[in-house]
Amino acid sequence: MIHKIDRKNRTSAENQQALLEKYDKESRLRPSGGKMAGILFFILLAFSLYQLFTATVHQFPAQIHRSIHLGFGLGLIFLLFPASKRKRKSRRIAWYDYLFSLAGFAVGAYWPLMYTQIVSQAGQITSTDFIVGAAAVLLVLEATRRTVGLPLALIAVAFLAYAYYGRFMPGFFIHRGVNLDSLVQSMFFTTEGILGTPLAVSSTFIFLFLLFGSFLIKTGVGNYFNDLALLIAGKRVGGPAKVAVFSSALQGTVSGSSVANVVTSGAFTIPMMNRLGYNRNFSGAVEAASSTGGQLMPPIMGAAAFLMVEFIGIDYWTIAKAALIPALLYFLGIWIMTHFEAKRTGLRGLTREELPRAKDVLSKLYLLIPIVAMIFYLSSGLSIMRAAVYGILTCILVGLLRKERYRHLYTVIFGLVFVLYLIYSSVSGRFSIGTALICAALVTVIASYFFDDNFKETLEALADGARTALSVVSATAAAGIIVAVVTKTGLGLKLANGLIDLADEKLLLTLFFTMIASIILGMGSPTTANYIITSTIAAPAIILLGVSDLPAHMFVFYFGIVADITPPVALAAFAAAGISGGRPLQTGVISTKLAIAAFIIPYMFVLEPQLLLMNVDSYPYLAWILTTAVAGMIALGVGLIGYWYRRLYWIERLISVGGGIALIHPNIVISLAGAVVFVLLILGQYLIRRSAPQTEQAGG
Repeated sequence: MIHKIDRKNRTSAENQQALLEKYDKESRLRPSGGKMAGILFFILLAFSLYQLFTATVHQFPAQIHRSIHLGFGLGLIFLLFPASKRKRKSRRIAWYDYLFSLAGFAVGAYWPLMYTQIVSQAGQITSTDFIVGAAAVLLVLEATRRTVGLPLALIAVAFLAYAYYGRFMPGFFIHRGVNLDSLVQSMFFTTEGILGTPLAVSSTFIFLFLLFGSFLIKTGVGNYFNDLALLIAGKRVGGPAKVAVFSSALQGTVSGSSVANVVTSGAFTIPMMNRLGYNRNFSGAVEAASSTGGQLMPPIMGAAAFLMVEFIGIDYWTIAKAALIPALLYFLGIWIMTHFEAKRTGLRGLTREELPRAKDVLSKLYLLIPIVAMIFYLSSGLSIMRAAVYGILTCILVGLLRKERYRHLYTVIFGLVFVLYLIYSSVSGRFSIGTALICAALVTVIASYFFDDNFKETLEALADGARTALSVVSATAAAGIIVAVVTKTGLGLKLANGLIDLADEKLLLTLFFTMIASIILGMGSPTTANYIITSTIAAPAIILLGVSDLPAHMFVFYFGIVADITPPVALAAFAAAGISGGRPLQTGVISTKLAIAAFIIPYMFVLEPQLLLMNVDSYPYLAWILTTAVAGMIALGVGLIGYWYRRLYWIERLISVGGGIALIHPNIVISLAGAVVFVLLILGQYLIRRSAPQTEQAGG
């Protein structure tokens, strides 16, 4: 039955791709065919295999590894991403793209070939070094323009200009300036520029988790999320909208892009909402708000979360735990508002005939094994890289279980090799469960080559993961340019102090200005680059006012993400409107209203870090904060939608919103005042319902 529903509701693959190309710069790939397609597939495969080799077998010096990672990225970008929209539909690669690609590979090979000489020069560069370094900067800027967009490339150019022309800058922006030799040297021949921390995280954590997401897709987890969401939420009031909320929260583990989440999950949920009577703007807004929040949902968050590990110096599991309560509150807020909107408009849930059979869905619960396993790997103290590798292997093994015909054979092969290796390792004194898992998985995958097409799917997943990583390579390399300039000129501290002075040293004003800056930057750059810039410039201002590192960085991380649904440039909302047939700007406004929690929660956890599970000294107090926060979300939802058991008068809506904000505030006195308002609101609604249960009383 579910397949029939899919045909009725799902947007065509062609339309999905068109929307991705329109709103997601990272998806604007040149179509390829013939021999060139095979060559590109081979290079992408080599890229992924190199990353897995360095993660499991041998690690090169940092400069060499990052340079090779950059070289693969630049070389592939110029072959896969055309220079302009006009050339995107042509399979023919322009002659200059071949030259740029070769130059990209050459730049990546320069450090490995000249490593000893470069290190021995102790910070001095030759004329050849200067040419290669300058070429690296120009190639990174052009690659960023093609994959991420012009805004980030222009920001990087502006920072380079600031570094060079610093002595002509006005006011506190003035500095002595950086000459060209020193600028190029710092950009490519140190670990503070292009090869700095952002690219380091891309070449380790981010790439491997993108591979993990690619393997998750191959196992069919993405489609299974939709079926599971239908089973859990489909029959409820406003079921289709709640399916969108639930499935999008899960889809965040597969894709780190808000627009990609909207197109993949929304292609299923938005037509279903439209068919059952939802306003087209509202149905698109539900999906946009939910899909954007996917990057906030642990255990696998957006790529910027992995950068946070390096910037703050804490383990990823601590960040994932910290994100849990805010993410749940975010999705709870959307769920509540979709519920009251459905009650206001009288929308039903799906019928039993429209839902998948519980038996069919529950029989495939094993598809969630990779997610559960990843939670275990991350929480058990494994390194992030090791957890990602084990997660990939788990996906491969779960993929084998999908093959009904050979499932038992693969289970026997895996179990036999696993046990034999454990016996061997215990006898030899080199006992390692992890190595046994890797060996057993590899032997099982190789065996699958002789029985079915699982081996081919594994290769395709490796190539797809590398392709997905290309935009991250260019974005982190460009962000490295910005970070290097900030570090070399002292701009970060100047801007942080300037922001504090502008806010008159008031924390809430500083947070507000930081929020505005993060949202504006998020309109023109991806979350990864946005976080790097704001964490370098704005987060220090919050920290200088006494806020801990984690809340400050989570604050800018949140607002960089919600920029995708904040008008006037709300790409996730615009993509959703392309599916729903609604108006893009109105869809963006409604999605902002639905995601109101995302504009409040960051202030909450800055004022009360216990919401991030930091230094929890009183669990009853934490329970109180959570209870009032949930009640506040309900009151906010009631006020913003304008309905509970009946339509609310405007004064009732204002009281409800005010009470909700007071409840959400972590201060006990303010929360108690909000609780009184909330209880009175509940009591009033109850009395009205009791006195007139069958009639809806209209309000203003």
